[in-house]
Amino acid sequence: MCGMSQPPTHRSPAAGPGRPDASMSLLTHVMDHSLDEGYAEASARRAADGTAGLPRTLRAKLGLAAGLVIAAMVVTLGAAQARVAAPVLAKERQELIDRVERADGHADKLENDIERLRADVAGRQRQALKQHGGDGQARLVALLSGATEVRGPGIKLVVDDAKGASSGGGGPRENTGFSDTGRLRDRDMQRIVNGLWQSGAEAISINGQRLTSLSAIRAAGDAILVDNKPLVPPYEVLAVGDKKRLGTAFQDSADGQYLHVLQENYGIRAALTPENEVRLPAASSLAVRTATAVAAEPKKGAS
Repeated sequence: MCGMSQPPTHRSPAAGPGRPDASMSLLTHVMDHSLDEGYAEASARRAADGTAGLPRTLRAKLGLAAGLVIAAMVVTLGAAQARVAAPVLAKERQELIDRVERADGHADKLENDIERLRADVAGRQRQALKQHGGDGQARLVALLSGATEVRGPGIKLVVDDAKGASSGGGGPRENTGFSDTGRLRDRDMQRIVNGLWQSGAEAISINGQRLTSLSAIRAAGDAILVDNKPLVPPYEVLAVGDKKRLGTAFQDSADGQYLHVLQENYGIRAALTPENEVRLPAASSLAVRTATAVAAEPKKGAS
């Protein structure tokens, strides 16, 4: 194998003054002879044989031309397919957008119909209650059932998971069956809400979800559901009632002490503050399952 030529090792004593880069003779030689001698000889041999550069025989030229034609056809077909498919994809995308917009419009119309029917049902209920107990009785029933928005003095209780709470691991809490993860569970929220009811709350909501006598607080994995709607911590519990007596009664109750134990032992965070006015929305849905209207008895002497 031909190796790189070596730089000269002797200089004639009669030579003139040395080059400034004489101490870098190896680097200078590499710069002056960038192509290795073996590659240079192979290139010269190919040039002498006539195999260098473009093909010279007719067969080689035809093969090269055929390859170029095939490559050009592939590129052209790909571009044509992309150009043809672009309008189709744009049309399908627009059709999907139109379907989504129509579905959104239909959903909005259904929501408006629900609100209209709900208002109609509420009006009919008020009219029926007026016949048997007056307008005051109608307002009282609407308040207790959660069918109307309410406001008044009360308390705000904000409950949150412990800092750095995880969704798994840990040992069991005593007598609860929950994992010791620092997360608030559905049974914890149930006890808090029941404690507020027993302490004198007249209306309660959790993160804007109004509670009624038919409300259910359950769990789905690590999420807490109120009437099948998931809640996200921190949990803001609003309760209407005497702001002084309600807060004190809850903290002194068994359920208030239970929340205190969660704070001390599991890092659950909670803050209770009295409020001059809290606003609770109406319940999202009320379904009467077993009640039926009683037909009014005819008055005596009526035909």
